[in-house]
Amino acid sequence: MSTFVQIRDLPDDVHRKLKARAAGSGMSLSEYLRGLLTRDAARPTPQELAERVNARSSVILEEPSQTTVRRLREYGE
Repeated sequence: MSTFVQIRDLPDDVHRKLKARAAGSGMSLSEYLRGLLTRDAARPTPQELAERVNARSSVILEEPSQTTVRRLREYGE
């Protein structure tokens, strides 16, 4: 189901720039804005990202990370 969204008081220069970018991408302004909004909605907010990180369990390493990095660098040479 589609929803109608209206944006009021958009500055003329912003409208022109978005319309030009849409045309440059071979899209209508609506298609272009729909893509921008869809991509933005798919990205987590900083709070959502923090919640995801906090929900993960702790990892216990077998060795300190600097030891692992040194070992991998030596192995690669």
